[in-house]
Amino acid sequence: MASFILVLVFAVCFSTVSPVLSTSRRALEQEENVKNGFKVTLKHVDSTKNLTLFERLERGMKRGQHRLKKLNAMVLAGSDDVKVPIHPGSGEFLMQLSIGTPPETYNAILDTGSDLIWTQCKPCTECFDQSTPIFDPKKSSSFSKLSCSHSLCQALPQSTCSDGCEYLYTYGDYSSTQGLMATETFTFGEVSVPNIGFGCGDDNEGDGFTQGAGLVGLGRGPLSLVSQLKEPKFSYCLTSIDDTKTSSLLMGSLASSSLSSSSSEIKTTPLIKNSLQPSFYYLSLEGISVGGTRLPIKQSTFALQDDGTGGLIIDSGTTITYIEKSAFDTLKKEFISQTKLSVDDSGSTGLDLCFHLPSSDDSKQVEVPKLVFHFDGADLELPSENYMVGDSSMGVVCLAMGSSSGMSIFGNVQQQNMLVLHDLDKQTISFLPTQCDQL
Repeated sequence: MASFILVLVFAVCFSTVSPVLSTSRRALEQEENVKNGFKVTLKHVDSTKNLTLFERLERGMKRGQHRLKKLNAMVLAGSDDVKVPIHPGSGEFLMQLSIGTPPETYNAILDTGSDLIWTQCKPCTECFDQSTPIFDPKKSSSFSKLSCSHSLCQALPQSTCSDGCEYLYTYGDYSSTQGLMATETFTFGEVSVPNIGFGCGDDNEGDGFTQGAGLVGLGRGPLSLVSQLKEPKFSYCLTSIDDTKTSSLLMGSLASSSLSSSSSEIKTTPLIKNSLQPSFYYLSLEGISVGGTRLPIKQSTFALQDDGTGGLIIDSGTTITYIEKSAFDTLKKEFISQTKLSVDDSGSTGLDLCFHLPSSDDSKQVEVPKLVFHFDGADLELPSENYMVGDSSMGVVCLAMGSSSGMSIFGNVQQQNMLVLHDLDKQTISFLPTQCDQL
């Protein structure tokens, strides 16, 4: 069975609004454009590399396991009331955006697990190498320092007041960004948005950001892009890993424009809040079925605990799904029982469960058990390519899931070719099967 894994890169084309427009008319058009929403094109992070499916999967899993450790460290730190908050700081997507007047383009990691928007800024005390020029605020007419009394400054986990609002943001791999909070004009396609609060980092340490020139937080907190746009809906639709066609990020009203015509296929489940990690998108997972058999897993296995540990988050920045170890062991046992193939114990793929393909069969022809995630109010049956990955040349087909000793994560492999809508007004997430390259 040929299947696909999602490890993507965001790429957005940005341009400025025509200079002949008056300032007031431009402002009105900008407001209307943001209200109407906009689309961002996504591309696979390894799309330019000559890699096999399992090579791409291996690269994504290494990043995902590193991210899982960070996320668990964040939750444990929060439960211990540590004074220095940490954030995941990695992701599987890069977003190209323009900033300033005149606009300069840079690539930033898109992270649904944190909030702060930031880029490297001149003059640098400590900056890592990036492929685009480092942003120079002195060359932008729309750059403005953020006052210490501003609500975004107050929302920072750590800040000091000296030459304006100064921030420190720390990540789980001991990377960090430090600098001055400011506002700037950000441009999305033909949509320019003034006064976006961001961190202008002149001391950026660690190797967690070398893919880009900063980070765009898309979490639930006030510093994030979705919160600052004041348009509480966004969605993404991700194509398969070896599909050369593009994926999409949709913001504002455009995010839900395709849902109304297919209401019977939409699966909607409530978002849960974790007061200790308010940026994360938690879902209530009540159980899992394999081939019509509801697994004997206690519902409390996936519950969010009072100390902030446990629970399940949906995350665009983690490749495969990870579930609590005892639940994964039960799922693995049931898959072995129902799959009429011999188990491959070679460990050649890095995945926990693989099967030998019969020599006469192509991986696309193998029958595998159905997999259903039972969320609160939504039984989500996954297409087989969203959880089984195969390679006939290697002679294996594997379950694209793993085990976790902490929180559980619903990864982006399981979300492919679905429109995943986050509605922060209704506090829900909805899933709609979609041919993502046709959006």
